[in-house]
Amino acid sequence: MKNIKSHFTFLTTERSGILCIILLIFLMQVVYFCTNPAKTAHSFTDEELLEFQQKIDSLKLLAINKKPKHYPFNPNFISDYKGYTLGMSTEEIDRLYAYRAQNKYVNSAKEFQEVTKVSDSLLNIVRPYFKFPEWVTNQKKKRKKVFKHQSFVKNTNEKIEKKDLNLASAEELTKVYGIGQKLSARIIKYRTKLKGFVATSQINDVYGLKPEVIKELWNHFYLVPPQIKQINLNTCELEELLQIPYINYEIADQIINQRVLREGFRNFEELTKIQNFPSDKLEIIKLYLLIQ
Repeated sequence: MKNIKSHFTFLTTERSGILCIILLIFLMQVVYFCTNPAKTAHSFTDEELLEFQQKIDSLKLLAINKKPKHYPFNPNFISDYKGYTLGMSTEEIDRLYAYRAQNKYVNSAKEFQEVTKVSDSLLNIVRPYFKFPEWVTNQKKKRKKVFKHQSFVKNTNEKIEKKDLNLASAEELTKVYGIGQKLSARIIKYRTKLKGFVATSQINDVYGLKPEVIKELWNHFYLVPPQIKQINLNTCELEELLQIPYINYEIADQIINQRVLREGFRNFEELTKIQNFPSDKLEIIKLYLLIQ
């Protein structure tokens, strides 16, 4: 017994050391449990699990059925991803890339199908989103107008008998393709204001007449200028100048003033020095004037 008891006999310093070790182990356990708390298992009811599963299933279904929103685009620059979202196969996209590698462009939905070999059903789906450059669109419109106009001319079998434009009636003017009742009335009103067209270029001043319509008009009419009573630029009165086309009160007044300062005009080109004078109409204005 004495031998056994001797094994459990400790000195004061030994007891202190053992106590310190025990305290150190205890503190380490406390720190461990504070910094690494044990995760407590949370139990869910069957109703909660069923609700979570329904939400997951609905999100999966939404992701499957959700289609990417498409915006207008130029089909010449379709990326791999864009082609995939449109429903194109890899071969169809590669055909477009090979065509573009030759520095060529597709300029219509029909040409896009010819290059890529997409089906009619797919083309009908993607066609509304095609957006080609403005110059391509404008060129197509221009070709349509020209074709329509040419078709009209070709289908007209009656022989055209030309007449003097200064004597044409509104009914005769409406026979020209592109001229309706409003334009014919506008032409006659402007002709009356001018007291007759004296130059073919004056028809270009009628508002609303397009170049192709004017060209067609001269296929139906010719121009016989009316007799013009010319006035002397160096002796005429202001009221007489106001009767000349393209000359308003302000310009007429300046002409009179310049005539006094210059002691008479020597040539018509001196008129172009007057402020706001319509120099582009000088050739027509000269028909109404003379210098003496």
